[in-house]
Amino acid sequence: MTDSGSTEAAPDTDRVTGTPPEQTDPEPLPIEAAAEVVDDIVDNVERVIVGKRGKIEHVLVASLAGGHVLLEDVPGTGKTMLARSVATSVDVSFRRVQFTPDLLPADVTGTNVFNRQSREFEFQPGPIFANVVLGDEINRAPPKTQSALLEAMEEKQVTVDGDTRRLPEPFVVIATQNDVEIGRTYELPMAEIDRFAKKLRLGYPSTEDESEIIGRTAGHHPIEELTPVTDGWELRRARETATRVEVREPVRSYISRLADYTRDHAQLGVSPRGSIALARTAQVRALLDGRDYVTPDDVQREAPTVFGHRIRPKTGSQTGEEVLEAALSAVSVE
Repeated sequence: MTDSGSTEAAPDTDRVTGTPPEQTDPEPLPIEAAAEVVDDIVDNVERVIVGKRGKIEHVLVASLAGGHVLLEDVPGTGKTMLARSVATSVDVSFRRVQFTPDLLPADVTGTNVFNRQSREFEFQPGPIFANVVLGDEINRAPPKTQSALLEAMEEKQVTVDGDTRRLPEPFVVIATQNDVEIGRTYELPMAEIDRFAKKLRLGYPSTEDESEIIGRTAGHHPIEELTPVTDGWELRRARETATRVEVREPVRSYISRLADYTRDHAQLGVSPRGSIALARTAQVRALLDGRDYVTPDDVQREAPTVFGHRIRPKTGSQTGEEVLEAALSAVSVE
């Protein structure tokens, strides 16, 4: 674990039910210590994921911004392994949900089960009650099951049979989907896509990186030897540090004008939720650079992974990423 120089102890957490104890907000770490927490996690994940440091950083940026990540690519490029490695690097509860066509909403959220001894219904929490939830091949499940994630991802709570239960902190959904078996998968609804702070593609490794991957996995897989380098409490403190990074009016206006451009030049532009996500991820990016204020450069670095998947172009010949590139070129920094 990163030594932050603080003696603040992490409170106990109920890892069985996923219900966090009553507690005050964690004290923020110094900027440098928060950045070191992220660097330690990235370095640890790189023991498993080769040649993708930038992508690993993006996952951590989204997590510290309080957001979720959608990993989309062809099978076998390391999407699931990346999610597992990040979760293993932080000492928190982790659950994996394999999305299939017959998966039910209750299989994700949990359900009330009748206890014959007590003659009462007891809630059995589903896998959503974990700090890091891996939704593997999320687009293989029908929309009804996917909708079970909507409340959890936005409000960090789950309502079952009229009872609302809080999810643990931190809470991050890392979902994967493949884009090659269109006829055997379901398209994610925009209401769900918009809840992902970032959408990433890993891509194929270079020949040198692939050779390194083969060498590392020829015997035991490195994920088997991976151990945590920090815990959920330190991650929360680093997240609290990010919330203190200043987003001044010129930067806020710049984000708003970028979003407005996409709305004017696409069938569906970026939502206010997307603008908030960009501001929050830019705060984390500034933190990683050792600053307590956001610059337009931070916004421009984060915009492609935050805005691109939220844009629906007017024509099929154009992509959301191309609309965003036009926005970054056309909208001036004032």
